[in-house]
Amino acid sequence: MKNIVSFKMKLKPGYKEEYKRRHDQIWPELSALLSDAGINNYSIFLDEETNILFAVQTLSGNNNSQDLSKTEIVKKWWAYMADIMDTNEDNSPVSRPLQMMFHME
Repeated sequence: MKNIVSFKMKLKPGYKEEYKRRHDQIWPELSALLSDAGINNYSIFLDEETNILFAVQTLSGNNNSQDLSKTEIVKKWWAYMADIMDTNEDNSPVSRPLQMMFHME
């Protein structure tokens, strides 16, 4: 069973290239953690007019990517990204879940 999760976040103005650079060089241990958690497809898109980041994750089984927020590597990544994104007090990105309205495979 696959579970598709989507959410939006906000990039601070002027950080498009830096955001892309950091994700192009994602830490191997973070990538491994995501894979181990059953996230086998994860894409992030940018709406340049609004600086809104739109993320889509495909998770296998009953996994939940929100459980990863308790891991040290995720907390370290959040701290690394906090200067270029809107964040909460704990450095987690301010994110809003999005409701799926249509899906086709």
